[in-house]
Amino acid sequence: MTESKYTKNYFNARRNELEIAYNIIKQDWQELADFFLPRSVRFLARSVNKQPAKNKKIKDSTPLLAVRNFSSGMMSGATSPATNWFKVKVRNYGQEGNYEVKTWCNSVENLFRDIFNSSNLYRVLPSIYKQIGVFGISVMGMESDEASILRCHLLPIGSYRIAKDYKGNIDTICRVYMDTAKNLYDKFGEENVSKEVINAIHSNRYEELFEIVHFVEPNKEYKPDSIWAKDKKYISVYYEYLSNEEKFLSRSGFDKFPYAVFESEVNGEDVYPGECPGINALPDVKQLMSMVVDEAKAVKKMISPTYKGPASLKNKKMIDAPAAFIEEDENGRGLTPIYEVNPRVLEVDSIIEKLKNSIKEIFYNDLFAMILNTAERSRTATEVNELKEEKMVLLSPLLQQIHNGLNYIIDWVFEECIKLNILPEPPEEIMGSDMDIEFVSTLAQAQKAVKISAMERFTTFTVNLAQALDPSVKNKLNANKIIDDYAEYANISPEQVIPTEDVEKKKKREEEAQSQKQALEQVKEGAEIIKNLGGTDSYGSDLMARLGLM
Repeated sequence: MTESKYTKNYFNARRNELEIAYNIIKQDWQELADFFLPRSVRFLARSVNKQPAKNKKIKDSTPLLAVRNFSSGMMSGATSPATNWFKVKVRNYGQEGNYEVKTWCNSVENLFRDIFNSSNLYRVLPSIYKQIGVFGISVMGMESDEASILRCHLLPIGSYRIAKDYKGNIDTICRVYMDTAKNLYDKFGEENVSKEVINAIHSNRYEELFEIVHFVEPNKEYKPDSIWAKDKKYISVYYEYLSNEEKFLSRSGFDKFPYAVFESEVNGEDVYPGECPGINALPDVKQLMSMVVDEAKAVKKMISPTYKGPASLKNKKMIDAPAAFIEEDENGRGLTPIYEVNPRVLEVDSIIEKLKNSIKEIFYNDLFAMILNTAERSRTATEVNELKEEKMVLLSPLLQQIHNGLNYIIDWVFEECIKLNILPEPPEEIMGSDMDIEFVSTLAQAQKAVKISAMERFTTFTVNLAQALDPSVKNKLNANKIIDDYAEYANISPEQVIPTEDVEKKKKREEEAQSQKQALEQVKEGAEIIKNLGGTDSYGSDLMARLGLM
């Protein structure tokens, strides 16, 4: 039997390789954390359960509020539990006219929603949005759960390193974290933990912490036909980093990568994202903090200046009261400010307000509050729609990346449902077909609203042109296609729209009925003519004579 290449030395060497790219971005992440999320990072595994250092860089709450509003806006706009934010479809299959397929897709949607509601997904998503907003990346682990199918856990920024395949997809994660002796003993068993963990348990030191490394990467010893977990497509190993023992805590594997990764723009071959709202807003945040301090100093000098006076008044006590006074010395001299300043605080306030608005705008707070803000300014509905379209264009790239992460979560849940055999039986005509996901959240619909507005403008333009110049121009419009596309973009249920084939059949029947009606009217009209000329009982020769034809 060939000896496996997977040893602790191999994974420690891989970890050192991943540290190279991680150390490039680490300094930027630390700076972002100082100004946006000081309590949500883990750059040192052994910092867990220690008193966090006091953050002295945040002098104004604007960046904290901007991140909170960004997370809340994405949660309510993209993945609100109270709305249907996704639809299940069958790829390359027009199920609108097939009731059985539609019913099956609806049943799968309801099953997924029940799983998401019973799991902790909706508790984790707000933190995911905060991380992707500030750092441009967020990683969520997914595990099978007997009760809820899905169990999620968010990886703190700084606790993991990543690597990508040739397609640019993350396929390797090295996670470093601390865990207690009790948890390790219960999870991995006495036969797999180190002697140090066993000694801690026997000495009743259950909460003693140990540094753990969890590695997931494509399995170079992958065996498709093997039944063993260690031979699956992705290898997964746990081991104690400081233990001298060579054994793993666990060695298993996964058929599908067990992490959903949300990331923003990545430049070229870079491993980590280089652009996101947090990175873009950082210069404004630094300037804001500096100006808030300067303004506070200026105000303090105005209301509480340093005084000068004769030495004889040194031990006299000043009282901060409207009627307070202090005796002068024998020469009539009292206390006076060393210097008098009159800083232009209003101009400083104006600059600070601009910086605050800029930070909020970079985090799309103005988009999420668009209706409220525009209503206060008494803008027309047309102006509101134009502003929405403009803002949605800016949000589209980030929203697409978030949809990619959500799509991976749904795919993972779909495969778990297949393993557990809890999916409804699909109709025969779609057996073997791939499932497709369409996002229909508020933000997704707002993106489609751009297409709807374009369709409305085009249709209005064509109708107006037909009325003004040439009525035949209306024939350029394909009304059925326009209605179908409008219904799709507006997320109208297919049950509310009659299929084009049925409309054409109905139209054909109406045309045939109209033709028959016209033919009957012509026959009736001909009969009336004959009756008026000579009666229906006249002979042909008499009728011809009366007509002057004989």
